[in-house]
Amino acid sequence: MVINKTMGAPIEILVVEDNPGDIRLIKESFKEWNVRHNITVAQDGQMALEFLKQEGEYLNAKRPNLITLDLNLPKMNGIELLKEIKNHDELKIIPIVILTTSHKEEDIIETYQHNVNAYLTKPVDLNKYTEVINSIQDFWLSKVKLPY
Repeated sequence: MVINKTMGAPIEILVVEDNPGDIRLIKESFKEWNVRHNITVAQDGQMALEFLKQEGEYLNAKRPNLITLDLNLPKMNGIELLKEIKNHDELKIIPIVILTTSHKEEDIIETYQHNVNAYLTKPVDLNKYTEVINSIQDFWLSKVKLPY
């Protein structure tokens, strides 16, 4: 099923991030857009995987239309989680945007080798950080047709 952004259910976004400041900035930036959405936060890779597979306390979790994924996570890092998602038949179609502090060439290459949809580096400057989040919203919530 392809999401229609002007009617129907809101877009479901899974933010996989352990930094409370980044979580707050992401949520605040998304509030500024006129696209109906819900944000769920998973603060580690294992929690995100349970949510996506609808296991444990997440039996009734809604499948996200978009995932933003940090690489530096506790329990299961972002690359491990990316591999799990992209090797799962039902989950692999969900677009994933890496949003991380890592500038490492090997991280960029490895994530694209595992079919990430975009790799963005978190700026230190608050205004530039907001611009990055706005670019995600502009492209993924306004222009792209999303699955589920």
